Amino acid sequence: MTADQPEPRRDLRRSASGRVPQWVLDEEASGLAARAGFDKAAGPRPGPRRKKREPRRSRGRAPRLLRTICLVLAVALIVTYYAFPGLLRDATTAIAGEQFSAPQSGVGPASTWRAGYPPRGVEAQKQPLGHPAEMSPSSSSYVYIDGDSKSRFVAYDPCRPIHFVTRPDHAPSGARQLITQAVAAASKASGLTFIDDGDTTEGYSKDRNAYQPDRYGKRWAPVLIVWETTDEQPQFAPSAVPGAKNIAGLGGSQAIVGDSGSRVFVTGDVQLNATALGELMTRLNGPALVTAVVKHELGHVLGLGHVGDPTQLMYETAQPGVASYAAGDLAGLATLGQGKCFPNH
Repeated sequence: MTADQPEPRRDLRRSASGRVPQWVLDEEASGLAARAGFDKAAGPRPGPRRKKREPRRSRGRAPRLLRTICLVLAVALIVTYYAFPGLLRDATTAIAGEQFSAPQSGVGPASTWRAGYPPRGVEAQKQPLGHPAEMSPSSSSYVYIDGDSKSRFVAYDPCRPIHFVTRPDHAPSGARQLITQAVAAASKASGLTFIDDGDTTEGYSKDRNAYQPDRYGKRWAPVLIVWETTDEQPQFAPSAVPGAKNIAGLGGSQAIVGDSGSRVFVTGDVQLNATALGELMTRLNGPALVTAVVKHELGHVLGLGHVGDPTQLMYETAQPGVASYAAGDLAGLATLGQGKCFPNH
């Protein structure tokens, strides 16, 4: 034992010479190590593990808050769209202009109306519902009532049906059948699909609303066909000018601004002179002539204007022997039936 070594404990075993054997010292050292928490083979015994404290980091609270705000705004926009479908579109339409002309076969001033909107896409299909009977027009003897060229015109959406209703008041006997025949001819020539919604009590108004959900449900109002007296439509009064022609009917459609700023017809009306046409029905071949008048006005509803060719049904005055759509009429109607589809109007 050297001078700098600690003196062994007095109670340790000693030899006869008074020295503490080495094996006793080793045994004492092992005991001290065990009591201190050391193991020769494994090293220090691990105590209770403490989590290493790391500096606080931003856990993306700002991005998370931004995502939450965007989600809330998106949900609010969707709810607004479905709860108030006209609200968002009215704001857009106000920029483009809400009032549009409703041409009436070239007679009298055009009326105006303030657009209302049903839910988007009612009855809209991805493809046109039909095709014109004559896909290759063979005549250019036609004009559009609302268009500046043969390639730019306003028409109905071929991917939706055109509903129509008839007010039976003042209608002559057999009127229902001849209207059915006239609509069938217009549908065949244009390829547009018509649906007869039956009778209505609605009368004509120059300020007619194109959207009447209380009367017709949440879709565009149907095309209105009415038989009118001279009291209801003064333009039907007999002319006081000798040789002047009496007006047998009036027809036209109303348009809105649809997709990409294009205009599309959504409803229209046909006014028929009940007095004059009722008297014509009693003559020989009268029903065919009255049907020709209805076809003429339906041509206006679909978008055709008057032409200067007397061989066409769309000539301004009735001509002997012309009771059906002629080549120019068919060409114009076929083009109008191939207009643009408007899935969102």
